[in-house]
Amino acid sequence: MKIRKLALTLLVLTGLIFIEQVSAQQTAGKKNLTDLQQDFVNLGFGMFIHYGMPTFMDQDWSNPEAALSLFESPKLDADQWAKAAKSANMTYGCLTTKHHSGFPIWNTKTTSYNVMNTPLKRDVVKEYADAFRKNGLKVMLYYSILDTHNGIRPNQITPAHIKLIKDQITELLTNYGEITALIIDGWDAPWSRISYDDVPFEDIYYLIKSLQPNCLVMDLNAAKYPTEALFYTDIKSYEQGAGQFISKESNKLPALACLPLQQNWFWKTSFPTTPVKNVNELVNKFIIPYNGVYCNFILNVAPNKNGLIDDNALAALKEMGKLYKRSAHPSKLPPFSAPIISSNIAKHVVSNSSWSDDMNLMDFANDDSFRSSWSSNPEVKAPWYEVKFEKALPCNMVVITAGNASGAKYGLEYFANGKWLPLKAQAAGEKKVSIFRFERIWCEKIRVKLSDFKEAPAIAEFGVYNERN
Repeated sequence: MKIRKLALTLLVLTGLIFIEQVSAQQTAGKKNLTDLQQDFVNLGFGMFIHYGMPTFMDQDWSNPEAALSLFESPKLDADQWAKAAKSANMTYGCLTTKHHSGFPIWNTKTTSYNVMNTPLKRDVVKEYADAFRKNGLKVMLYYSILDTHNGIRPNQITPAHIKLIKDQITELLTNYGEITALIIDGWDAPWSRISYDDVPFEDIYYLIKSLQPNCLVMDLNAAKYPTEALFYTDIKSYEQGAGQFISKESNKLPALACLPLQQNWFWKTSFPTTPVKNVNELVNKFIIPYNGVYCNFILNVAPNKNGLIDDNALAALKEMGKLYKRSAHPSKLPPFSAPIISSNIAKHVVSNSSWSDDMNLMDFANDDSFRSSWSSNPEVKAPWYEVKFEKALPCNMVVITAGNASGAKYGLEYFANGKWLPLKAQAAGEKKVSIFRFERIWCEKIRVKLSDFKEAPAIAEFGVYNERN
């Protein structure tokens, strides 16, 4: 009995030592987020690689029930991809591990609908990661929350779906070495309609940071959120093909801009005989100027059905390498506010205000849309706006996105225990987006009083958050 107890004690101690070692490994090389964001900007130029089931269907979104037998790439060569990236003076790659139709191209244990059960039977993510590292390039991964094969769609999210997402992300950040950034798509965009409440952003964010503290979290959500703050992302993203263009004059945030070299994101049968984008224009109109305003540029190159990059794309990348050289002295980022990652507890709650301007009523300022606004009536000299909760709730941040350029100043107060109290907090951020962080309070209502405006002020969104500390 004593021997058994001793053995059990030794086993527990061994487990504790192992946990401490893992924890030490995770924290020993942990970098400050602003340093990681600067490092990302400094990378300058990389290769996006859209490769998956759509490659075999002449589509950008594949049939979510596409036959596994379609997936054949007999000459798949990730080393060719890496060398092509090097020829263009790129510094990293980013591979689509799972696109919106839900087909993983790694050896996942979460679903049988994956690359290992196709004729290829090869872990593409592993081959890609190994090849890019061998060629001195950093490794990033793309992952879609929207998953039409597994039913991860608007209005249908279940706890099992969230577990699947967490399990897949855990695999990707556990089995493939150091991942510089995880680029997430299909989440809280106007077209995906899966909110950060349906799949809780803060939970996923902290999961990623717990697995790889130095992994940047990027959500491709610029279609919805203002450009002046980091809403639910460590890096601001701009998909130029969707009409999202970074301002070369006003950007002050770490950013990413993307375009495909070819006509579409995934390979099409027309690609080998269709001209790619103008190389000189890509380098001198986009990549170099964007690098100068804290923006990393990622160019998509789509491998063909054989798993190889077409000759015309290879030639274009070599030409780009002659024109583009990463700056030896990249621009240093100015100060900016930390990302907003918590759920907005003011969304759709009861709101009230002083006299509104015509139909621009108070609920437009907490309707989760930055395209609508509450507007004060021009006759009101001391306008105010407030949100009311069903019960007292904790919070430690307010974010006000202006609906116009009135230049209004904001004064915050909160209602607790039957009285209004001043909320002392300094605003950070750009003029359009004011971010107030403060010690946690409990309140039933929060109000903003507006003053010193040039014209009747408007509020596009009034957000209240309880960030984890």
